[in-house]
Amino acid sequence: MSGRPKQGIDYAGWSVDIFDGDKKIDKLLDAKGWKGFGIYFFLCQRAYKVNGYFYEWGYDDCATTARKMGGGISSGTVKETVDYCLQVDLFDKRLFDEWGVLTSRGIQRRFWTVLSERRNKTVYSEYWLLKPEECKGLVKVSLFSNAQPTNDHLQGTDNDSPPIKESKVNKKIYIAFQPEVEQAFQLYLLVRENNYGSIIPEQVEALREELVSLTSDPGKQLAIVKKATSWGTKGFEDTEKKTKSRKPQKSKFNNYTGRDYDMNALELQMLGGNNE
Repeated sequence: MSGRPKQGIDYAGWSVDIFDGDKKIDKLLDAKGWKGFGIYFFLCQRAYKVNGYFYEWGYDDCATTARKMGGGISSGTVKETVDYCLQVDLFDKRLFDEWGVLTSRGIQRRFWTVLSERRNKTVYSEYWLLKPEECKGLVKVSLFSNAQPTNDHLQGTDNDSPPIKESKVNKKIYIAFQPEVEQAFQLYLLVRENNYGSIIPEQVEALREELVSLTSDPGKQLAIVKKATSWGTKGFEDTEKKTKSRKPQKSKFNNYTGRDYDMNALELQMLGGNNE
């Protein structure tokens, strides 16, 4: 558990006016009653607990959801309710059809209320619905392996996500590290570029594959990337198998060697000098 970034959130606030002025909730209650609202509420809470702002769910999960909820709720009622929630935009239909996730702007606003208080903030750009002005300081990382984090304020993350994601559109698997590993990987790329020159996308892809070939454990991946950044190496090494006799290389980026890299300076370089 130690060192593993937090994935979900412990608390999600709901407006006390939810039954007074939310037309979507009014429609849900009118069409599906309190059972329908209970199903919607249950799935929202699963999103907050498991991933923070989305819940991977498909129609095959209807029976499991009904069993967990109990109270006489059937799998058919679950399916009908989710269909209706997608219809009235309580869940985003495009993201459900494309990625098989349940989320919405409302879910993400409640999630952001919690995430905005954390030092590190990272989400998947493919799943994110809020506009930039609604979530200043957010870092977006892509599910796709050759994409770079996007934001004016690059930070790490307390939010955890799966390292490998399969697109439901083209069934092609792309390497996307957990956000904390991705942040360290981007810092490593900056050091490597200053040591050895510019890096083409194919080299970045090869480095991702090299890291995954060493280990699929996010904690070990993070240790390997940090070690490579500290030593200024051109590639990755399995830190559990290599000896400590290797001498660190000097970086053109600064006057530090080995573990004396000024990580704050490197991060500022990634931020374009913004110290916010």
